[in-house]
Amino acid sequence: MTASTDRSTPLVVRTPDELRRALPGSGTTALVPTMGALHGGHLSLMRIARERADTVVVSIFVNPLQFGPNEDFDRYPRDLEGDTALCAGEGVDIVFAPETGTMYPTGRPVVTIEAGEMGERLEGASRPGHFTGVLTVVGKLFHLVRPDLAVFGEKDAQQIALIRRMVADLDFPVEIVGAPILRDPDGLASSSRNIYLSAAERASALALSRSLDAARAAAGQGVAAARAAAAAVLAEAAAAEPPVELDYLALIDPATFTEAADDHRGDAVLALAARVGATRLIDNTSIRF
Repeated sequence: MTASTDRSTPLVVRTPDELRRALPGSGTTALVPTMGALHGGHLSLMRIARERADTVVVSIFVNPLQFGPNEDFDRYPRDLEGDTALCAGEGVDIVFAPETGTMYPTGRPVVTIEAGEMGERLEGASRPGHFTGVLTVVGKLFHLVRPDLAVFGEKDAQQIALIRRMVADLDFPVEIVGAPILRDPDGLASSSRNIYLSAAERASALALSRSLDAARAAAGQGVAAARAAAAAVLAEAAAAEPPVELDYLALIDPATFTEAADDHRGDAVLALAARVGATRLIDNTSIRF
């Protein structure tokens, strides 16, 4: 079994053995890890991978380790046939779509990759254990695919920062490529969870991107002004109907994911998470002070 030479038909493999037989023995390989429910943001990652590599592998796996007990693992959208068709349109060579029992044959693994203190802040504080689940599955995928590069979206800013740190700390021989956030025409960051939003909830959710715009506009006045401008937009959205329920808003140093001091100079990331109805959304923007 080898990677398809007809890029209109990706080869779908379900097990590590099938994957090993499918991978070519030469050339550059790029990996795009996903949980499926593919949208335009994922497709933009595939295009970057296609430009950079001879072989493009997209993994589709809803990873139970990164979901908390009260999160949406069971209802997370799954559509392998539709996702494979989207991969075909982007010239993907191999779709690796394992079952949970294939990735974790003995159940929850005893040995995991811990995210450390950096993974306990912001998203990690709101979702305990989330980043351990992310790093563990990404580490497994790196081991199975052995890519030269892997492409991740910058919407998950803390995730990509932790993956870069894991690669550096554990000497994974893979280049991590960040892809800019793709936004829908109304400004909402593309996400598989957007399909959960009603029309009214989506209208309220636009406050997330508006708050980031407000922060960038105020950045010339410094860190405190940028943070306050974003908070003001979100405070107004909290009184809307349906309301935007803020989880966190933080202007952080991207190297450590700790809160940036008011006299911070250089690059920073304004990151936020909020719930609209039953749907939890995240967004961020880079700001240079």
